[in-house]
Amino acid sequence: MKHFHSAVRPAVTTAFLGYAFVVFALLYDLGHPLRLPYMFFFPGTTSVLFEVGLCVATYLTVLFIEFSVAPMEWLSCKFPFLKKWRKVVVRCTIILTIFGVCLSTLHQSSLGALFLIAPSKMHPLWYSPFMPVFFFISSMVAGLSMVIFEGTLSHKALHNKMDETHLREADGVVFGFGRAASFVLIGYFIIKVLDTTMDNDWHYLASGYGAWFAVEMVGFVLLPAFLYALGVREKNITLIRVASVFGVLGIVVNRFNVCLVAFNWQLDSADRYFPSISEVFLSIFIVTLIVTAYRFVCSKMPVLYEHPDFKDAH
Repeated sequence: MKHFHSAVRPAVTTAFLGYAFVVFALLYDLGHPLRLPYMFFFPGTTSVLFEVGLCVATYLTVLFIEFSVAPMEWLSCKFPFLKKWRKVVVRCTIILTIFGVCLSTLHQSSLGALFLIAPSKMHPLWYSPFMPVFFFISSMVAGLSMVIFEGTLSHKALHNKMDETHLREADGVVFGFGRAASFVLIGYFIIKVLDTTMDNDWHYLASGYGAWFAVEMVGFVLLPAFLYALGVREKNITLIRVASVFGVLGIVVNRFNVCLVAFNWQLDSADRYFPSISEVFLSIFIVTLIVTAYRFVCSKMPVLYEHPDFKDAH
């Protein structure tokens, strides 16, 4: 816990802002923003999507409570009563962490389970009964890679906001996360190969879809796994940071492939869904908001440094 101490708050902050703005984006996506909480009043307990929504809502609540420590320390000078609430939240850290991991496991795997109901619409190279497992394991790679990637950008843009402890521990965090990511990526590649073998789908590799599947597996799974492993062995932090970029892009490519490339692959291109230009710009807008909010939080709140009034208290 001490070894990765400096990575906790940046990771929690990134996760909270990411999930919060995804919910914000859903207000546009649904078309009827006021209906977003309908699932709590009219629960569809037989729906996988209901489980996803329930877990995301609960997980966002847990992330908010974990994240709230930093704002409470920031505002404690003006509002002394927040110190008491901060102690309560800090004492619940272990429970919140366990709860958060369980919820993340549930909703990430359930996102993959959404596609289990459409085997005839999914390309065989991407469809599998084990899609919930694939989604969960790939999300682990995304989390590890995102912390490294976010840390790289923070060191360049917010270097003056980091204390000596954060700067001293930063390289150890990168090497530790890089080692873990290499193992997870290799494990993910092996089970994907086994799944393709069990379903006897190798002949699809001779098609255009097969070529793109090979690009995903080699360029965004094997390559970052190799770069992570080599970077850790050679103590080359630059290689690990480059691998994190491929890791983050890999999760984007995988979700893009499952949702857009492989889904309804037998239909003509004119009959298949593709994001409109307004949806693309909306996505860019949401990402811009996340980056702006992250910069504001890290500039004002004790995320990349320890608050002097709470030194060694968390």
